[in-house]
Amino acid sequence: MKQYKVGIIGATGMVGQRFVALLEEHPWFTLTTVAASPRSAGKTYAEAVEGRWAMETAIPEAIKNLIVLNAEADIEQIAAEVDFVFSAVDMEKSKIAALEEAYAKAECPVVSNNSAHRWTPDVPMVVPELNAEHLAVIDAQKQRLGTKRGFITVKSNCSLQSYLPALYPLHEKYGIDRALVCTYQAISGAGKTLDSAPEIVDNAIPYIGGEEEKSENEPLKIWGTVRDGVIESASGPSITAQCIRIPVSDGHMAAVFMAFDEGKKPTLEEIKALWKNFKELDLPSAPKQFLHYHEEDNRPQTRLDRDAEHGMAISVGRLREDTQYDYKFICLSHNTLRGAAGGAVLMAELLCSEGHI
Repeated sequence: MKQYKVGIIGATGMVGQRFVALLEEHPWFTLTTVAASPRSAGKTYAEAVEGRWAMETAIPEAIKNLIVLNAEADIEQIAAEVDFVFSAVDMEKSKIAALEEAYAKAECPVVSNNSAHRWTPDVPMVVPELNAEHLAVIDAQKQRLGTKRGFITVKSNCSLQSYLPALYPLHEKYGIDRALVCTYQAISGAGKTLDSAPEIVDNAIPYIGGEEEKSENEPLKIWGTVRDGVIESASGPSITAQCIRIPVSDGHMAAVFMAFDEGKKPTLEEIKALWKNFKELDLPSAPKQFLHYHEEDNRPQTRLDRDAEHGMAISVGRLREDTQYDYKFICLSHNTLRGAAGGAVLMAELLCSEGHI
């Protein structure tokens, strides 16, 4: 496979750090450029993250002495140095949207972890195992932007990874009418650690700004259809969500209730078989088995199962019939790996393998 030079804009934050850690030994991607805010620009990467490196592994030796560039002022330089960038900047949404478009117009493809362009009609929001066909809209986006190489793709919200992968194949085969989802989300989803978030100790916070709206609406774009150069969102299934912050470091868990279209309710065995045999991707970051089902009553557990297949697999359990819906189950994903940086790296691998980058 071709080797690609990669940059990270927003490299000093929690998700940016996760990108740095993931790319250390990547077989296709070499991290050559890091960029962040003006207060970090001009420092070495090690200096810029001193006292706030949050990964369990040490800062990669090859990255420590990279000079941090200015993510806003050095666009042309960054675009000239790399084949594409990962975006993990922490700014106002309108500024993120403008910045990512500026990179695309500088002929630098952008793989974004941010929400700013999730509802731009010609920007694909892709979970590689679910809706890779949405990448077909990139050609229309390039035409709108007036670019030859530059475009933007985005990840979905991290909370979706804790339930949508399990619902997606069921809806595709049987048709889901409605679902109720309660997510229990780790503090790293707020860019914090347990040590830096005293408000979460011995506590649960029943509100995460914007999460419920994202959890209810973003699946409809992922279930949508590419038509006339845009992605048209699906009309259903209907999803209602509540999102709760809980005192765990990493790992988003979801309690899911689902009702199928009339006359299409599968058996428990059919559901488990569909999950077990769901598609696999032949890409470096892809799990060998995407959906792992646990038969034990007390699994999945956050601490035991969030790191399944290097944090890129989804763990499912407790599938059973429900008194008001057809079935209910528990689902778990690693929010900063599958749900954030790891999912973006996997999407970049897909883009490269299909010739978009």
